Amino acid sequence: MFRGSLPALVTPFKNGAVDMDTLKKLVDWHVEEGSHGLVPVGTTGESPTLSHREHEEVIEAVVAFAAGRLPVIAGAGSNNTTEGVRLIRYAAKVGADAALVVTPYYNKPTQRGLYEHFKAMHDSCELPIIIYNIPGRSVIDMTPATMGELAKLPRIIGVKDATGKIERVSMQRATCGADFVQLSGEDATALGFNAHGGVGAISVTANVAPRLCAEFQEATLAGDYAKALTYQDRLMPLHEAIFIEPGLAGAKFAMSELGLCSDEVRLPLTGLEDSTKEKIRGAMRHAGLMN
Repeated sequence: MFRGSLPALVTPFKNGAVDMDTLKKLVDWHVEEGSHGLVPVGTTGESPTLSHREHEEVIEAVVAFAAGRLPVIAGAGSNNTTEGVRLIRYAAKVGADAALVVTPYYNKPTQRGLYEHFKAMHDSCELPIIIYNIPGRSVIDMTPATMGELAKLPRIIGVKDATGKIERVSMQRATCGADFVQLSGEDATALGFNAHGGVGAISVTANVAPRLCAEFQEATLAGDYAKALTYQDRLMPLHEAIFIEPGLAGAKFAMSELGLCSDEVRLPLTGLEDSTKEKIRGAMRHAGLMN
């Protein structure tokens, strides 16, 4: 159910507020463009600057707008276990298909603390959980051994791996089993990630080029890595350009160039430098997204 290209959906804003009309249009567009699922209110969805109520409203809206056409993996992470439990229960209540739960940032828990945090989330409701391991943002790195212990719990079903270490896929296959759902959290390395046994990506670039990202993923999952490499060559400059500055700002700017949404972000993030904008435009032209 959770495989292929899963956009880490941006949260569109209009005059400082969540733009629900545009959010619905984005969900419909992803269905039309062939995305394989949606991941609202993750980092790319600007969860750090959404209020708790906005967070809930976006999850509920995306589930309603998707209307069963695509699976929805709701961001439900927190460095406060009690808050995380509240978020995952809400996601379950409004009909999300799974939850994306980040390793607790800032607190710097031990591996035992990580296990207990995720077990508490697991035990709080019936929603499947995908671990989000991103040590570059959370500082803590969940080891393959700890992940293997968590994988023994029935509703810990997979990982979004943003360590940038492709060998982790093979290591986690050994500790978690071949059926554990491994999704890349880094667009640029998704080709190698799937070659090691991954089954998809929770992608920032898929906000901008959903059809290309979906077709790229479908090629890898069919074992056609020669075809996938042609997509990689088209997309690689875009992967790089979007992340010159924070990726969600890059994605929103590129989307604004396509007339999909505004490039508005919330502080402490800011709009892009002109030099970054030009590099993104060049990468979009290279990918065939604009003239």
